[in-house]
Amino acid sequence: MCGIAGIWGKTSQSNIEAMMESIIHRGPDANGIFVVPDGSGILGHQRLSIMDVEGGNQPIYGDGKKAIIGNGEIYNYPQLFSDLESKYQFVTKSDTEAILHLYDDKNITAIPELDGMFSFAIIDNHKFIAARDPIGIKPLYYSEKDGNFWFASELKAITKFCEDVKEFPPGTFFSSETGFSTYYNLPDIPPEMDADIDDIVKDIQETVEASVVKRLMADVPLGAFLSGGLDSSIIAAIAKKHKSELHTFSVGVEGSKDIKAARLVSDYLGTIHHQYLISPEEAIAKLPEIIYALESFDQDLVRSAIPCYFTSRLAAQYVKVILTGEGADELFAGYTYYKDIPSDDILHTELRRSVSSLHNINLQRVDRLTMAHSIEGRVPFLDLKMIELGQKIPAHLKLRGNPPVEKWILRKAFEDILPEEIVWRKKEQFDEGSGTVDLLVDTLKDVMSEEQAQAYQKEHDHINLRSAEECYYHQIFMDVFDNPTAILNNVARWAERPVLV
Repeated sequence: MCGIAGIWGKTSQSNIEAMMESIIHRGPDANGIFVVPDGSGILGHQRLSIMDVEGGNQPIYGDGKKAIIGNGEIYNYPQLFSDLESKYQFVTKSDTEAILHLYDDKNITAIPELDGMFSFAIIDNHKFIAARDPIGIKPLYYSEKDGNFWFASELKAITKFCEDVKEFPPGTFFSSETGFSTYYNLPDIPPEMDADIDDIVKDIQETVEASVVKRLMADVPLGAFLSGGLDSSIIAAIAKKHKSELHTFSVGVEGSKDIKAARLVSDYLGTIHHQYLISPEEAIAKLPEIIYALESFDQDLVRSAIPCYFTSRLAAQYVKVILTGEGADELFAGYTYYKDIPSDDILHTELRRSVSSLHNINLQRVDRLTMAHSIEGRVPFLDLKMIELGQKIPAHLKLRGNPPVEKWILRKAFEDILPEEIVWRKKEQFDEGSGTVDLLVDTLKDVMSEEQAQAYQKEHDHINLRSAEECYYHQIFMDVFDNPTAILNNVARWAERPVLV
């Protein structure tokens, strides 16, 4: 996991150095810069050492005037290495070098063969290429200014220099010769209505386990977030099956449900468990730092970012890689609003839309808050095979019973490996189970009154701020960034979903 930045076009090296400085938290272990000899482009890299700790510094160079920088993990690296080592000389054991040689072998047609989460850039003599993973797990932003193509892992790196900054679309690559091209669209797979439940359960068990196991690849310590909810508990249980020692991490206010449930799961699985209790005063004090890292003021996103910030800070004391449960709610109908959807067909469509929109909401939160503490977050439920399987499962098996139980089929699949009270625990979002919502509601009354919020809403009526709480987050957002308007244009709103009929 790393931070990347670059400019395709003639520019000063000092610009790249300033961009790299603003994302040093993404990769404090090493840095490197490649300047094309004729001055036509620059690549900059901040490295968080995960694979080939000693030898994998970037940029990594190929034949001639060729170099690559990358952010993320390529989980099929061992297979790619085996396929390519007879044709190309590897100088590192880094999975990023496998991308470069796969490109050597197949040019841009190689990108769909990468199994992982990534954003990368290659300079190939007089040609520039950049790409982002299919779901948008790893971030990338760009701006086209004065004939130059600027890019970086975080908005704050580019908005130092550019006003018109955009998100690099998931499942897309860019070539200086042909522009943007899509290589992946989320498949629209109809549910298999006549599938046998026992067969579905077996498919879920096998696919989730394979997704977790491939994400255990690391040359550094690895752990798991553990809220005590279904998703994180499943991941921890599978990871512990394959690792003799597993560190798990939870946070919450004193007496919160997550703290108690996570301890129960840890004791059941035998993990090395760590917990941290959040105080109202500390949560409020850290909001500017959290919002600066998050690059958003959205109320729902900030709420969930608070426990994510503290869990990441705790985990960073012990591990460099963390497994987390994002994606299960969108695949298996975990959110409360799904229960109000009037038909299975519409629910199926909404779940697909939910997965496709993760890149600039929950995945943004996971990336930014883990990387703020220089650790790498991995999301097994968003493996492409898992996403395809999720679409094949009929909606009535995801919400089942009266009243409907969310993620019913996922619970059934793993009811034998976890305590019953965890498997059938009522769904609570990260901010709810950790007690963060109650903490915020009580504490923020003293920070911004309703009268102040109403005045602030009128002043910023084009933003559609929903509450005094969100007004306060927006106020912080506007204060912590040098150029907030350029970042503001990229803020996604979790609650702004299309009307379902």
